[in-house]
Amino acid sequence: MNSRKIAVKTLAAISFAVIFAGSCRAGEVKGKVSVQGIKSPENIAVYVEAIPGKKFDAPADHAVIDQRKMSFSPHVTVVVQGATVDFVNSDAVGHNVYWPSVGGNKKLTHNLGTWPKGEKKSFQFNDLGAAALLCNVHPEMNAFLVVVPTPYFAVTDSDGAYDIKDVPAGAYTLKTWSEDGKVTTQPVTVAAGTANADLIVKK
Repeated sequence: MNSRKIAVKTLAAISFAVIFAGSCRAGEVKGKVSVQGIKSPENIAVYVEAIPGKKFDAPADHAVIDQRKMSFSPHVTVVVQGATVDFVNSDAVGHNVYWPSVGGNKKLTHNLGTWPKGEKKSFQFNDLGAAALLCNVHPEMNAFLVVVPTPYFAVTDSDGAYDIKDVPAGAYTLKTWSEDGKVTTQPVTVAAGTANADLIVKK
């Protein structure tokens, strides 16, 4: 085998080792959210708070929020800052989408308008915080979009369980958002494997 082929194979082996080592260092954070004074532990956002010196590119794939059977689906959606969301209407009636603020900032209010079944409208969310999604045609409809600073997030299931995958090794702060409860923060250290972190969200 000539030296050129040896060099190519050696470089490939080193590259594989680096990629493999990086993947091994990634872990997951999982646990359960318990609630006090809140009717359900479901639909609570759990995410890794901002990482100093680290910024994340907006994902190429868009999140999708549908209006189906006179409801927003899902009820709570979490996206990383800069992500684009596609709003879809799957009902046979016209629907509207608007939000009065993002993170409590009323200057960030926006109305996408009203459109019929089968169409969609998109919006890029560049500001952190939660936005209440509403339909001015059907005031009983509501949902929430939570814009967070990292791509490491999850939404709890009906039992309050969550699982955040592919988190790089390191020490972080977990943070929660819920429709009815106060914000909870908790430190977590991630290494290869699973880091368990149970949280309590209070009214």
